[in-house]
Amino acid sequence: MKKMTKTEKIVNLGAVVVPFAAALVAIPLLWNRLVGPSDLIVFGVMYVLTAFGITVGFHRMLTHRSFQTSKPVEYAFATFGSMAVQGPVNSWVADHRKHHAHTDKEGDPHSPHVGHEDGVRGVLAGLWHAHVGWLLAEQGRADWKRYAPDLYEDRGMRFISRHFVALVALSLLLPAALGFALTGTLLGAATGLLWGGLVRIFLVHHVTWSVNSVCHFLGSRRFNTDDESTNVFWLALPSLGESWHHNHHAFPRSATHGLRRWELDPSAVVIAGMEKLGIARNVVRIAPERQAARAAEVADAA
Repeated sequence: MKKMTKTEKIVNLGAVVVPFAAALVAIPLLWNRLVGPSDLIVFGVMYVLTAFGITVGFHRMLTHRSFQTSKPVEYAFATFGSMAVQGPVNSWVADHRKHHAHTDKEGDPHSPHVGHEDGVRGVLAGLWHAHVGWLLAEQGRADWKRYAPDLYEDRGMRFISRHFVALVALSLLLPAALGFALTGTLLGAATGLLWGGLVRIFLVHHVTWSVNSVCHFLGSRRFNTDDESTNVFWLALPSLGESWHHNHHAFPRSATHGLRRWELDPSAVVIAGMEKLGIARNVVRIAPERQAARAAEVADAA
């Protein structure tokens, strides 16, 4: 397992701090109503594009192979996910597969429960590590050849991973271009960059990281899993269904994380739409009978 270099730590720290600083700048602009419809449009387009790139692309499609699709669609989702600025696709997938291989045990890159003392101080340290701290110590250390050999052997995925920095630049230039196209002004380009670029990155980051931290600490459980994963209902919409995290750990290959009718899961809706259009195939779903049997294990254990 490789160690993070000082440069990698500095870059990751910058990726955390710069969007945060931009969000602080944006708050008074929002308070003073200096946000136009074009800014909201650019923000919404970029949030949906990059967040689905993570949830549908990086996570359900590439990490867990919950459905199959064509290579061009895989590469498109890998590109959109890279523009969420959470690391190269091969690193992201390898880290997440390692998380599932060692969930809440030694070797988990971002568990809030491993390696921290008891008491309030340990809880806070664990949550910090799971949310942000692991980015400065563990991110990208999982071996691609071991945890993501299918992506490592895919020339297209290696190409996308190698050009991550260029995709980060595109992630900032595109909202600026959209802002200019909608307003015809440099101010529109600047506010497009702010809201559709930096603020959007900040929000997508912290929603994703909340699945690592909050969804392994607070929330509900109904299956017998060998970890501390939880379902957190109030994160369902911003996370596009990823916060039904306990369901996901009970059935990792399921394309649907919201297993009950009221468990909102926009990512599952996208996958179902792709299936109807013939874009997705072999979509993995968990039969109600299997869910009921797994839930009954909890009652039997009690």
